[in-house]
Amino acid sequence: MNKIGENTGNRGKGRPAGSPNRISALLKDAILKAATDAGNGDMVAYLTKQARDNPGPFMALLGKVLPLQISGDADNPLSVVTRIELVAPEREGPQQR
Repeated sequence: MNKIGENTGNRGKGRPAGSPNRISALLKDAILKAATDAGNGDMVAYLTKQARDNPGPFMALLGKVLPLQISGDADNPLSVVTRIELVAPEREGPQQR
């Protein structure tokens, strides 16, 4: 509970939790429109050209839009195998026993 005269700083002055960020939405719309315009109305054509001409940045973009969760087939579930190997270091000089 706040005391009278207590400095609350900027608490409560921001955007409400869960509300979309308008700047990000406007920027996203502008980027999509620019890509569409650059492809003469066909964004796929523009992105295809960028994939060929600039594969590095295009792959970075692709990594941002791919799903982050990988799911397998219910009949053939994915399995993870972890193997740990302990390797003794090689010794130099005479062998000690």
